[in-house]
Amino acid sequence: MRRKLLLGNWKMNKTPSQAIEFAKASKDLGKLARSNKVDMGVCVPYIDLVPVKKIIKNSLIVGAENCHYEDHGAFTGEVSIPMLKEIGINWVIIGHSERRTYDGETSEKCNKKILALLKNGMVPVYCCGESLETYNEGKTKEFVKEQIIAGFKDVAYEDASKVVIAYEPIWAIGTGKNASEEIAEDICKFIRTTIKSLYDVKVANKVRILYGGSVKPASVKGYLSQKDVDGALVGGASLEVESYKELLTSYID
Repeated sequence: MRRKLLLGNWKMNKTPSQAIEFAKASKDLGKLARSNKVDMGVCVPYIDLVPVKKIIKNSLIVGAENCHYEDHGAFTGEVSIPMLKEIGINWVIIGHSERRTYDGETSEKCNKKILALLKNGMVPVYCCGESLETYNEGKTKEFVKEQIIAGFKDVAYEDASKVVIAYEPIWAIGTGKNASEEIAEDICKFIRTTIKSLYDVKVANKVRILYGGSVKPASVKGYLSQKDVDGALVGGASLEVESYKELLTSYID
């Protein structure tokens, strides 16, 4: 059985001092998650990684929000995988819709990052999802399938199940709108079917697929109760320990 995963994405929020406050207050959060067989963590801005990891240690997953696919070089403003590894970070969000929208991130570039992360024994959290226009045109599956195929290009059979996939409909991120449980399950199931077609049923059954998009305590249990929804990628609700804890307790209660 696939283990449930709650993963926070802080985006461009929290100074180091604010991140330290969160880390200190979160000590019991990881213990509660583990005791209920849930993996839980936060992906934070680069500047917060060292202080948060130092305090949280292995209580919660601590991940980065992006990385470069090259180990080093003339890439001003970028952070490499070896830099992340040296400070104990081995989870990285790849291809979030905000990076695709504002920074020109393509699925092909995401693929390079995924391959580099896997080569380094790290966990890519690969984001996919459609705009409201694409959704209204009824082209969600076609669009998402292209993202999955491009993202998994040349990913070896033995590595494919190590990639976490996060389905985030762009129209449901930070808008207060959210896809119904039925829509989330339908698309996550479709993604699993796509992975099956690229690899086989064994790999497809191992891959963890998250839903993200205005997930709240009132809705989290409904989403995570769906057969093909293995967890949630959470934005605003992960910024405070109490609201993040409420997501966990709402699911396990």
